[in-house]
Amino acid sequence: MRKSIFSGTGPTSKATPVDISDLTKEAGPLTADPKLVILTCLLILASLTAAYVAAEIVLPIILAFVLKLLFQPAMRQLERLRVPRPLAALTVILTLFGLIVGLGAALLGPASSWAGRLPEGIERLQQRLHFLSKPIQTFQNFMHQIDGGQADAGFNLSAILLQGTQHFASGLFETILILFFLLISGDTFLRRTVEIIPRFSDKRQMVALSQQVEQDISAYLVTITLMNGLVGLATGTAMWATGLGDPILWGVLAFILNYVPILGPFAGVAIFVFVGLLGIDGTWTAFLPAGLYLFIHLIEGEIVTPMLLARRFTLNPVLVILSLIFWFWMWGVPGAILAVPMLAILKIICDEIAPLNSLGHFLEG
Repeated sequence: MRKSIFSGTGPTSKATPVDISDLTKEAGPLTADPKLVILTCLLILASLTAAYVAAEIVLPIILAFVLKLLFQPAMRQLERLRVPRPLAALTVILTLFGLIVGLGAALLGPASSWAGRLPEGIERLQQRLHFLSKPIQTFQNFMHQIDGGQADAGFNLSAILLQGTQHFASGLFETILILFFLLISGDTFLRRTVEIIPRFSDKRQMVALSQQVEQDISAYLVTITLMNGLVGLATGTAMWATGLGDPILWGVLAFILNYVPILGPFAGVAIFVFVGLLGIDGTWTAFLPAGLYLFIHLIEGEIVTPMLLARRFTLNPVLVILSLIFWFWMWGVPGAILAVPMLAILKIICDEIAPLNSLGHFLEG
C-alpha cells in the first residue's frame, strides 16, 4: 500500500508532515496495461493536435498558467501584508503590463535604428571580412530568397524575428485576462478537487503534493527569471562598456535568449558578432561584444545556475533540444521560450508523483 505523506490515517489522527521525497522512493514502472498505454498516447496526440490547430487560444492560456506560477511568490507576499487578493492581482498585472509597455517604448527607437542599418550591413561585412565573402554571399542569397526575391529590400529581419509570434501578440489581452482571474482564484481549483476526493487521507495527500509541486515550479521559474535578468544586466553593461551602445536593447535581448538553452546563446553570439562588426571599428575589437556575452553566459550557465538549481532540476540536453525544435515548430518563438519551462514543470510533477517517477528519471540530466 502506498505510504501517505502524513503519518495520520484518520480524521482524528494528528497530521505529522514527513519528507515529500519519501514518495519518490516508491517509484515503480509505468503501467504495462496496453489499453491504458494506447489511450494515453491517443490523448496526448489529440491534445497536441488541438494545441497546434487552436494555437491562438491555447498559447495564451499556457502562458498565463506559467506566469501564474512565476508570480505566485509575489502574491503570497502581498497576502502576508493583508492586501486583498483582487487588489494584489491587479497590482501584479499592472506591474507586468507597465514593464512590457515601458520596455517596448524604450526598445522601439534603438531597434528601429539598428533595423535601418541592416540592408547595408552585408556590404560592410563583406568589406571587413573579405576572406569570408563566399559564405556571406551564400547567406545573402538565402535571405534574399526568404524575402520573396525582392532585390532592393535587403533582408527583412522583422519578418524573421516575428515569425510565429502573431499568436502571442494577438492573444496578449487574453493572456493578461486569464492571468488576472487565475491570480484571483488562488487555491479554488485545489479546493474543488479535494472536495470530490472521498478519503480524508487522500485529501491531505493531494494538498501536500499540489503545494510541493507548486513550490518547486515557482522556485524554478523565479530562479531562472532572476538569473536571466542578471545576465541581461551584465550583457547590457558589457555592451555599453565596449562602445556598442543601446545597453537596454542588448540586455533585453540577452534576457529573452537565455530562456532558450543551447540554441539561445548560440544565436546571441552570432548576433553580437554581427552587430560588433557593424558598429565597432577595428576587426578584432569588433569581436569583443560576442566574447563578453559568451563569457557571461558560461559563468551563468555552467557555474551559477547549476549551483542554485542543483541536480534535481537538471534536464536531459537531448530532450531539451528536441523540445525546443518541437515547440518552435508548434508555436514559433513563444513556443521555443516556453519549451524548457514546460519540460521542467513536467519533470517536477513526475518527480513528486510516484507512478510517474520513471518518466521523471528519464527526463533528468
